[in-house]
Amino acid sequence: MKFLSSLDAQDRKLLLWCMGIGLSLAVVTGFLLPGANSNDNPLPSTYLSGQHGARAAYETLLRSNYQIEHWERPLSELASTSGPDTVVIFAQPFTREGEDIKAVRTILERGGRVLSTGFWGGYILPGEASGTPEEFDFAACQLSPEGLDPLAGSGEVWMVPGATWQVGNPAHRVEYGCAGQPAVVEYDWLKGHAVWWASSTPLENGSLARAHNLDLLLNSIGPRQGHHFFWDESLHGEIRSTWSYAAGPALTLLEVGLPLLGLLVVFSFSRRSGPVRDLPAPARATPIEFLDALGSLYRNAGAASTAVAIAWERFRRQALRQCGLRASKMSSADLAAVIRRRYSGADAALKTDLAACEEAAWGETISPREALRLIQTLYAHQEKLRAAARSGIHTPKLEDIHSHQQERAS
Repeated sequence: MKFLSSLDAQDRKLLLWCMGIGLSLAVVTGFLLPGANSNDNPLPSTYLSGQHGARAAYETLLRSNYQIEHWERPLSELASTSGPDTVVIFAQPFTREGEDIKAVRTILERGGRVLSTGFWGGYILPGEASGTPEEFDFAACQLSPEGLDPLAGSGEVWMVPGATWQVGNPAHRVEYGCAGQPAVVEYDWLKGHAVWWASSTPLENGSLARAHNLDLLLNSIGPRQGHHFFWDESLHGEIRSTWSYAAGPALTLLEVGLPLLGLLVVFSFSRRSGPVRDLPAPARATPIEFLDALGSLYRNAGAASTAVAIAWERFRRQALRQCGLRASKMSSADLAAVIRRRYSGADAALKTDLAACEEAAWGETISPREALRLIQTLYAHQEKLRAAARSGIHTPKLEDIHSHQQERAS
C-alpha cells in the first residue's frame, strides 16, 4: 500500500518533497545554530545555565523570597518609577547610550541601590572611574578585604577581575582588592548607593557556590525586606518594548516562510489545467419563490379567470373520483347533486359556490381579489369532502346506487 494513496500522484510527490526539504532545513539549523547555554558564552544572563550564566543566582534569590524580576524593557521606564525601595543588578552591562546612563543616575537620585559589574558597569555609574587592568592578568584571584564596611566582611571571595577602578575620590570606598587593585568598590551618590565589582564572576553559575561568593552578592544588594529587586537584561542587547515581541525568530520565519509558501501555492495550482472538483449545482428556487413568480405572471397577464378555471377543473376531477365516477364534463348543478347524493352532510352553500366558480372560470371581468376568494372556497369544500371520505360519512341508499349505475351507463 502506497503512502497517502488517496492523493494524486503529483500531489503526493510534491508533499514528499516539501517534507524532505523541511526536515533537511531543521537538521542543518540544529547543527549550525550556536548553543546559547554552552560554557563558551561569556554573557552572565539569568536565562543561561552555562558556566558563565547567572541563572543559578537569580533562582536562588527567587527561592529565598526576594521580590525579584527580570527587566527587559527600556531602562528609562524603570527609572521613572524607581524609589528608595528599588535595587537594580547590572551584570556585565554593555551600553554607551546617554539615556541609559541618565536612567542609572535617576535611580540613584531617587534613593535606589545599584550593583554593577565590569568595565561598562563602572562606565554607567556616576564618576565613570572604571578602567582596564594594567598590572594583573585575567586569572582567578582570591580577593583581599580592605574596607571597614559590612560588605568587606562577606568572607573569602574569588573573582576573575576584568577591570579596575581609579582611586582618588575619598567617597569611593574600596572593600576588596586583588594584587593591589580595587575589585569591589561602594559609595553613596546623592540619596542612592552604588556597588561596583571588577567582574561578575562571583554571581556566575560556575562560581556562585565557591567560598563566600553568594554572601558577597547578598551583602551587595542589601537587605531583602522592603525592597524590590530588578535584574536587568535590557543592557545585554535584548531591550523589550511593545514592538519587540514582533521581532525575533518568528519574524524571521515569516520573512522566509511566506515567499516559500507563495511559491508552493503557485506551483501547486498553476500546473493544473482545470478545476479538480465539479462546480456545485445551482440552487433551485424555493416553493415560496415559485408561487410569487407564478402570481406575478397571472397578475401581469390579467388572467385571474384562468386561475379560477384551473382550480375549478381540479376540484371537479377530484370530487368525481371521490364519488366513484369517471371524470367527465358536468355542470356545477349536476356536480353538486352528485356530491349531495354521495355525502349527505355536504355544505348547504355547495351548489351556489360551484355555480359562482363555473361562471367565473369562463368570465373575463373577475377581479384578482374575487378570484382568490373563489379558489379558497373550492379548497375549503375539497377539504370537507376529504374529511367526510375519511370518516365514512355517506348515504349508500338503494336509489342512489341505481342512479349511479344509470349515470355510469349513460
